[in-house]
Amino acid sequence: MKKRYLLSPGPTPVPEEVLLEMAKPIMHHRTPQFSAIFSECYKGLQKLFKTGQPVLTLAASGTGAMEAAVVNLFNAGDTVLVVNGGKFGERWGKISQAYGLKVEWLNVEWGQAVAVDAVAAALKNNPSIAAVLTQGSETSTTVAHPIRELAQLTKGTDTLLVVDGITAVGVVDMPMDEWGIDVMVTGSQKALMLPPGLAFIALSERAWKRNAAAKLPRYYFDLKRERDNQAKDTTAYTPAVSLMIGLRKVFELMFAEGLDNVYKRHDTLARACRAGVAALGLKPLAPLSPANSATGFFTPDGIDGGKLEKGLRDNYGVTFAGGQDHLKGKIIRVAHLGYFDTFDMIVALGAIEMSLAKAGHNAPLGAGVAAAQKILNERY
Repeated sequence: MKKRYLLSPGPTPVPEEVLLEMAKPIMHHRTPQFSAIFSECYKGLQKLFKTGQPVLTLAASGTGAMEAAVVNLFNAGDTVLVVNGGKFGERWGKISQAYGLKVEWLNVEWGQAVAVDAVAAALKNNPSIAAVLTQGSETSTTVAHPIRELAQLTKGTDTLLVVDGITAVGVVDMPMDEWGIDVMVTGSQKALMLPPGLAFIALSERAWKRNAAAKLPRYYFDLKRERDNQAKDTTAYTPAVSLMIGLRKVFELMFAEGLDNVYKRHDTLARACRAGVAALGLKPLAPLSPANSATGFFTPDGIDGGKLEKGLRDNYGVTFAGGQDHLKGKIIRVAHLGYFDTFDMIVALGAIEMSLAKAGHNAPLGAGVAAAQKILNERY
């Protein structure tokens, strides 16, 4: 027998209570019973996003919410500034180009956060920029971008701040209204501890005003139509009923823990993982601005990251994520967002130690685990 552990940054593990809730008999989505569930989720999303604006639910992956942001806010020929510091920053630009927007790329070295001064300079040099599109945390590089500082640049201007919070919402506190974030999106399969299939998006008041003048083609991702329907505790189209039932249970768990404690837990797990990686002599992917959602590290010279990842999964039963594009075969990414706790980090670091030792890396067994334990014990 081999027990398997899912330690990738998405999909992430789903709590047993949530799985059991979703296993209950399906209900029809146009009933008072489902509307009551939807209403609870709607209010829970507003509490999580910390916004008085509607947080809309779409039956899609997080990329669907990203596309919805583009088609509902802009017109062909509009210029957007895209922070391109990884695979998902690149995705913002590709979606924008697909709909005829002019993309001004702000390229950032993978593993680095965007410099606030660089964004400020780009906005000063091109006053026609309609929006800054960025990630809260860039999953492909395990980097956290300075969202609060970027919001200070755009607040009170004609430029919107559009944030992909897919691996940030529920991991760190990003109060949408207080900071002045104009659009924030996330997905179900990350910190929200659900299977893939739900996307969430919220627009500020000034983003809704921009929506009124946006003429890009849209049908399924028509956010005004969704806003009007979801205000009545229903959806424009068939929702992912079982996932919504699960989401209600997720919010029950998260709010019982308390959002501040959720963020503290993520911070502790992230610091412990980083300490463990450092104790093994491994080079961090994001040394200056690491995300609390996942930790990336370079595999030692002479050890193929792709083979290491495969061996961890097939031999040890532990699934991590590898690198993308030019980082393929060079890094491992360890998740600690959502349904993760103390001993998940012990499993993660223990498996990495054993696999590296098997591959010939000379770090002593137990060094990474011991370094992490010192931090993890803060929780008790």
